[in-house]
Amino acid sequence: MSRIPLRPEPAGHEFVDLKTPPDWDAVFGATGPLELEIGCGAGGFALGHAKRFPQIRLVAFEWRKKFAREVAFRAIKNGVPNLKVIEADARTEIPRIFIPGSLSAIHVQFPDPWWKRAHFKRAVVQPEFARFLFTLLKPGGRFDMRTDVEDRARQMLAILEGAGFVNPLGPGVFHPYDPEEVPSTRERRYLASGEPVYRARLNRP
Repeated sequence: MSRIPLRPEPAGHEFVDLKTPPDWDAVFGATGPLELEIGCGAGGFALGHAKRFPQIRLVAFEWRKKFAREVAFRAIKNGVPNLKVIEADARTEIPRIFIPGSLSAIHVQFPDPWWKRAHFKRAVVQPEFARFLFTLLKPGGRFDMRTDVEDRARQMLAILEGAGFVNPLGPGVFHPYDPEEVPSTRERRYLASGEPVYRARLNRP
């Protein structure tokens, strides 16, 4: 996707800087479980997940314009109406567009690990934001986390469990690969090479 030129039409610009959350039933023209992906990258998971489960409505954030616009274009081209892509900083915009208890699932897959300690504040999964995301999930809602960086995986898992998410396998335990899950573009490479992926599927009680 890196060789694809930047498409001119911004992705999801109508959802940026809103003062009140949109009516998602009207946005999608349908009702159903509302899900969020933070950092959809090349869109392998977002497109595949939305297509496999047409009853859900998926809102996917990606701050890199080229990726966000290409995924939005492919959603339209491939007939995936239950996916909306927004090119923006998720941490800024999510509080504007979702109300507490409105999400059935949150997906964070292969986030940038921000190797330098001075840059850790840029990481998506941090204590305060994790506690906020917890409030957005419905009771019984799921937090789906995947990464290839073990240290970061353990940090995120500890932060999420500290924010109130429950790990059904026990604190600090990663989840095995589930062939029923849709892999992201990056995860498909790891599945082919056999490199480890650290996964967790946590719940809001």
